[in-house]
Amino acid sequence: MRKLVYYVATTLDGYIAGPDGGDPTGQDYFPLTPDVIQFIVDQYPETLPGPARAAMGISGAGRVFDTVLEGRASYGIGLAAGMTDAYPHLRHLVFSTTLATSPDPAVEIVATNALGRVRELKAEPGLDLWLVGGGTLAHALLPEIDRLVLKQNRSVIGSGVPLFRGPFQPHLFRPVDETLLESGLRVLTYDRA
Repeated sequence: MRKLVYYVATTLDGYIAGPDGGDPTGQDYFPLTPDVIQFIVDQYPETLPGPARAAMGISGAGRVFDTVLEGRASYGIGLAAGMTDAYPHLRHLVFSTTLATSPDPAVEIVATNALGRVRELKAEPGLDLWLVGGGTLAHALLPEIDRLVLKQNRSVIGSGVPLFRGPFQPHLFRPVDETLLESGLRVLTYDRA
């Protein structure tokens, strides 16, 4: 069975974006250093947006993921940059109660029963499912998250978009891998306990 994997960058204090909710990539608290880029290219090349993949000469099917799931706010970051489908190499689902129609025919909008839709996807054959964000969707899908892959930056920002945004709902995960990159970024992998 496919896994739902929350693969995301975070700060030491558990934020995936600043208070404005915008794309934190390359900000001083989420530096995109050469070792981080190389890690992504080597381990998760399908998580790079289409334009970045094209610029780096990366093509082909995903290695770990064949489907990306994201919330409306995360999807809005790509839309603001002029991309109706930032991941054209992946099956793309956006979970939103406010988008009536998809701006791109390749992007599926899921307006209701998020957990049910994820359970259907997990039952299908294929590679794992990548939950890119945001915190509200991650909390809604928490019962179905099988693995966390946290790119933990060495920064503390004090406020912003939390890794999980929602009411108290304890779930336990167990550490299965840790990679420390030269820049200080730590990649922590946890599986559901």
